[in-house]
Amino acid sequence: MKKVIHTENAPKAVGPYSQAIETNGILFISGQIPIDPATGKIVEGGIKEQTTQVMKNIGAILKEAGYSYAEVVKSTCLLADMADFAAMNEIYGSYYPENPPARAAYGVVKLPLGAMVEIETIAAKS
Repeated sequence: MKKVIHTENAPKAVGPYSQAIETNGILFISGQIPIDPATGKIVEGGIKEQTTQVMKNIGAILKEAGYSYAEVVKSTCLLADMADFAAMNEIYGSYYPENPPARAAYGVVKLPLGAMVEIETIAAKS
């Protein structure tokens, strides 16, 4: 059965999608951009600040659904500029110090609201 996950501690969906969907012990988190849920705006700063906010948003959704970063099995990272890959990777990696998830990273032409990074995540209960 499909369960919609929503928390006020992550940005509201800005279109016809859910923050996350859980089904059969698998959590699918929609792509998160660096919006501060308290202000509804992209955080100030560069790629490190934006990646930190994205990971906080993912963490809030994981927590709301009863998951943790340790249960993340796959991430897809989208970057507006692949020159930011190393800096994004440094912040991203700090959230997965052991047994990091599978991951893909892509450079894209443009992200919503001028974001520098977007990350979508899948987590699973063992």
